[in-house]
Amino acid sequence: MTAANGPAYPLLWLRSLAFWVAFPVSIVIYVMVLLLLFPVSHARRWAIVQTWVRFVLWWLQVTCRLSYEIQGTEHIGEQPAIVFSKHQSTWETVALQHIFPRQVWVAKRELMSIPIFGWGLALMKTIAIDRGSGRAAVAQLVARGRERMDEGNWVVIFPEGTRIPPGRKGRYRIGGAVLAEQTGYPIIPVAHNAGEYWPRRSFIKRPGVIQVRIGPPIRGDGKTAQQILDEAANWIEGQMVEITTLK
Repeated sequence: MTAANGPAYPLLWLRSLAFWVAFPVSIVIYVMVLLLLFPVSHARRWAIVQTWVRFVLWWLQVTCRLSYEIQGTEHIGEQPAIVFSKHQSTWETVALQHIFPRQVWVAKRELMSIPIFGWGLALMKTIAIDRGSGRAAVAQLVARGRERMDEGNWVVIFPEGTRIPPGRKGRYRIGGAVLAEQTGYPIIPVAHNAGEYWPRRSFIKRPGVIQVRIGPPIRGDGKTAQQILDEAANWIEGQMVEITTLK
């Protein structure tokens, strides 16, 4: 990757500017479309969102020369599961919607109050959690998560709760593992190094190929929630050691 103060920095800046000109505008346009079509089913809204996802990933590649490759797609089955993903960047909030089948997300309740963006989250059946409510939040996650998966949706969770810089590990929260323990739905762990190319709170997007690794299903099979969580965290962090270049 080119250093931020290297000779190619002005080009990186211009490419990133081109991406940012269209990205937020596209969000507003698609949320407005969803609002107009709110009577349609979640499946139809999902199909509409997929056109936005494809546009963003295409535009990111065109403007910033940033693409991705995946290992482990054979672990994506036909039945719903709980996606446990590393969280480093905004990139995965877009790309996971393309990689996995129709899904809902677990997010902190504060995001729902953001104008336009929060409206879009509500229309996509996001499971909004008050992290400060402890066991009540876990109980809500289990109830809503079971309901969503029984309807045929996958559930996407960032177990670390917030974006973590490359080379670091956050505290893995127990909620998603409790959901797996109590519902019987498996966890699909996901590791990636998107934060090396689209860092948190960074205007610059660096060119390259993001590595995404999808692990085999982690099933409860009599395990405790803590055992499930440890197994998922160990797999993800083990993969991160292999694909992280910023150490």
